[in-house]
Amino acid sequence: MKKILKRLKPESIRSKSGLAIIVTAAILVEVTSAVQYLFARQGIRQEVEHRAESELRAKRLEIRNVTNVVEVAVENMAWAVQQRLQQPDSMLAITRKLLSDNEYIVGSAVAFEPNYYKEKGRQFSPYSYKQNGNILSKQLGTDSYDYHSMEWYTVPMKSGNAHWSDPYFDEGGGEMVMSTYSLPIRDPQGNIVAIFTADVSLDWLSELINARHIYPSSYNLLLSRTGQIMACPVESLVMRKNIEQVTADIEDTTVDYINRQMLSGGSGQATIRDQKGEKNYVYYAPMGDGTGWSMAVICSDYEVFYSLRQVGFNLFILMLLGLGLLCFIIMRTARNVRRLQAVNAEKERMGNELHIASEIQKGMLPKTFPPYPERDDVEIFGSLTPAKEVGGDLFDFFIRDEKLFFCIGDVSGKGVPASLVMAVTRSLFRTVSAHEASPERLVTQMNDSMAQMNETNMFVTLFLGVLDLPTGRLRYCNAGHCPPVLVGDGVGQIPVLSNVPVGLMAGWKYEGQELLVRPQTTIFLYTDGLTEAEDYKHAQFGEGRMMKALKEMTPTDSQTPQSIIERITDTVTDFVGDAEQSDDLTMLAIHYTKSQLDVKFTRNLVLQNDVQQVGRLNEWVDEVCEAVGFDATTTMQMNLALEEAVVNVMNYAYPHGIVGNIHIEAQANDMRLKFTIVDSGSPFDPTAQEEADTSLSVEDRPIGGLGIHLVRQLMDSINYERTEGKNILTLRKKLTQK
Repeated sequence: MKKILKRLKPESIRSKSGLAIIVTAAILVEVTSAVQYLFARQGIRQEVEHRAESELRAKRLEIRNVTNVVEVAVENMAWAVQQRLQQPDSMLAITRKLLSDNEYIVGSAVAFEPNYYKEKGRQFSPYSYKQNGNILSKQLGTDSYDYHSMEWYTVPMKSGNAHWSDPYFDEGGGEMVMSTYSLPIRDPQGNIVAIFTADVSLDWLSELINARHIYPSSYNLLLSRTGQIMACPVESLVMRKNIEQVTADIEDTTVDYINRQMLSGGSGQATIRDQKGEKNYVYYAPMGDGTGWSMAVICSDYEVFYSLRQVGFNLFILMLLGLGLLCFIIMRTARNVRRLQAVNAEKERMGNELHIASEIQKGMLPKTFPPYPERDDVEIFGSLTPAKEVGGDLFDFFIRDEKLFFCIGDVSGKGVPASLVMAVTRSLFRTVSAHEASPERLVTQMNDSMAQMNETNMFVTLFLGVLDLPTGRLRYCNAGHCPPVLVGDGVGQIPVLSNVPVGLMAGWKYEGQELLVRPQTTIFLYTDGLTEAEDYKHAQFGEGRMMKALKEMTPTDSQTPQSIIERITDTVTDFVGDAEQSDDLTMLAIHYTKSQLDVKFTRNLVLQNDVQQVGRLNEWVDEVCEAVGFDATTTMQMNLALEEAVVNVMNYAYPHGIVGNIHIEAQANDMRLKFTIVDSGSPFDPTAQEEADTSLSVEDRPIGGLGIHLVRQLMDSINYERTEGKNILTLRKKLTQK
């Protein structure tokens, strides 16, 4: 024992202790690395799953958007086919109209039952299709093209329901790979007499499916309900092989299970090994839109975990190089590295989320300018420059029933909370103004809704206006916002009342105002981010500099909304210089450009509120339509629209038993025919009636709304105003018929 103790010198003990510490540290580092590797692998796998699900969801939404557009377009035009079953020669015009109004539809046919029109022969199917940017037409049914046996015809004819066909090459028809949406057409007795179709080319599917991938070597796969490959990276497989043929050489039986699941409309994920034995992850889900299509995302295990393996290898090398370090130093270093990685990951995650939130916020605001290039009565331009990734300013506008609804607002505070309140405000504006035209009532309803859920005491300064485009009458309500400026013959602020901001106090009754906007006048709206913009000395831009810049832009004939906003932007940018932007900067300019054309034709008619006088109305409308040169079809449409509108007035304007007059005036200029219906009865706005959902069955559809829906379909525009105790309903129709 003594000999052993003599051999244990202090230096030997210290060296062995140091070695033990180093070995212990190495073991700890190894164990830590292994645990970290497992958790990282699990996290990456979850991230891959999340990204694959997002990819499937995004592709599904994009495909559904296209199929929805096609379905709605066909269903909206189906009524025209049903109305004109006795006019077979008009079917071709309906199919051409469907193609001209919808970019996704490349062909359309109305395929009738055999011998439905005896004079047209056994097969009668007018067909229009797009070719080299033109719309061509032909008779689809021939001896070599018997459409009565094709899926797009037989399935909906048998089921009585709308149907998306399996993809096919339409030889003799559209001459392309396509899928067809078919809608049964019934006669007045409820019998199916024809199939109304819309052909969608599948070229866009390949572009959509292969547009982006979650990893460079990952790929997407789209299958039809029968397993046909509709889109994949290998073009030679598209519409030439089905999924079972492609996967026949793979020994992994999981592939067969995935194939069955996809063909039966299932969703899920699985791990498979391909012909080379390499592991892959498969995520699949149905499109869920009635097409029967299914999509899969395939990712390589090697690529998914490549970075992780590289990190693991590097850590192992570092561990070998660091064996000479003390365990304490190794542990401290590892802990600091992990902490730094966590902080960077969190910062990157927050940055990505803020970027996504910014893109979502920008997507909610109008971004296409000019927004209404087909109109000659209004020009609009707007801009929003947030001070941070997301902001609290907003502006929005839309046209309904010849009225321009617009608003601009500024949420108290900044950042994410303000952006959320901004999104709620914009959604409320769109929702409430869809069935209400009074600015003060619009702002009152928005205020009550926001005040009820305002637990953070945030509020919105808001200016909301409704500009009647035919007359220039502007009704508006200001809720604590900066007064807009009228720029025309002169420059001056619009007078505004002192109303509290929106969301601050529930139950506040907002007061509205109105004024007449003359043609060639611009309404300039802005937030306080303009007037309160500061230079490096903290001096503010102010209203004075803004008004001076606007006045220097005269004469008015050189003004456009875009030029006004660009001039103000340049002016405030020059003033601020290199100073950091402190607040969101938002501007909106509305230029009223209505021009008055000479009246070439005028007719008047006075009726009492008695439906027995509808015959006089029809005779008068026939005379008016003949005078302006309308054909028989358009004349019939005018009769339907005027009869529906006038009978509506007869039924609702005057109380039961009260006799009142209805004045009807027809005016025509070089561009359009205008009918003005005036009565002195009770206030009644037919345009406020919610439109009927024609996609619902007769049993499920609520009563009402079909009349105004018919008028909207037949006329180019409809407008209601209540002025000087009178209801004024204006209907317009262009004289030039395409």
